[in-house]
Amino acid sequence: MSAKNSNKKIVLLPGDGIGPEVTAEAELLMTGLAEDYNFTLELQTELIGGAAMDATGEPLPQKTLDACRTADAIVLGAVGGPQWDDPNLKVRPEQGLLALRKALGLYANLRPVRLHPKLAGASPLKPEYLEGVDLMVVRELTGGSYFGEKQEGDDFASDLCTYSRKEIERVVIRAANIARDRGGKLTLIDKANVLATSRLWRKVTESIMTERFADVPYENMLVDAAAMYIVSNPARFDVIVTENMFGDILTDEASMLVGSMGMLPSASLGAGSFGLYEPIHGSAPDIVGKGIANPFGMLASVGMMFDHSLGMQEAAQRIEAAIWDCISNGECTQDLGGTLTTSKAGEAVRKRMGEYDSSSLVSG
Repeated sequence: MSAKNSNKKIVLLPGDGIGPEVTAEAELLMTGLAEDYNFTLELQTELIGGAAMDATGEPLPQKTLDACRTADAIVLGAVGGPQWDDPNLKVRPEQGLLALRKALGLYANLRPVRLHPKLAGASPLKPEYLEGVDLMVVRELTGGSYFGEKQEGDDFASDLCTYSRKEIERVVIRAANIARDRGGKLTLIDKANVLATSRLWRKVTESIMTERFADVPYENMLVDAAAMYIVSNPARFDVIVTENMFGDILTDEASMLVGSMGMLPSASLGAGSFGLYEPIHGSAPDIVGKGIANPFGMLASVGMMFDHSLGMQEAAQRIEAAIWDCISNGECTQDLGGTLTTSKAGEAVRKRMGEYDSSSLVSG
């Protein structure tokens, strides 16, 4: 087995909280795959978030940004924590991640939500609501109120939400292509009955779907209705596309469908193959250093990296199959009903990957 390119540079940004713990498992996984596929893996570790603030005073040091610009992909652990939660702070860890996404043009965040049957009991929802859950959320990542002009005072504050046609078009086209590839339906989630930006989203999306994706079923849905359906009938969704803040909130809600936030990966992509890959679980300060953090979301994010940025679909399939089989056999951390530590769960995935070859791979 060999990689398409004999040299791959990956920047590791462990960040804060449990970020370093799960990033260590990602590093071991990537190192093993480099040996399997006979390519040179260059790993460079840099600071971001609270760790970067403590060391340099900035959540995104220039050295980190420069390294990321020369990489094939980025693997990020998590940012933030209670020690940086003072609302009076003018600089916060999360600003580092937002700035990185913007600087690198990573406008589309892909978050797959797929339920392993064995984890139906781990979800707070009744199992009968979870049958057939397999959806993809495509969240616009560099626009909206997160990046709009801000005013903040003692008696008044504002966050300007703006979107251009171009910003909407590029993320909708990506989402529509995913829906077409999956043979599924696209759902635009907005608040067009109230927000001008949402009405532009709806106008642009309807035009794109009519003119370029007439073969893809399409619907609009208001965000409040979507929040209800995600917990009452989640299988009605296939591919969701939405603006930045709605996507942030709804994907955390959707994580409960699979029983644990520790399960879900994500990919932040731009125009080319370069991307940033991270689990959605955050820094989880309450379990830092206990050795119980679930590494599966991080390892699945590495799988997305091999698929989207490195063009190595077989490696991605091996990672997905190994995680799936570990869950099937109870080889997982306590949040999923298992007893393994973070490192033992990562080890279990790596061991199972050695059992697969290209003829034996199955998905799910």
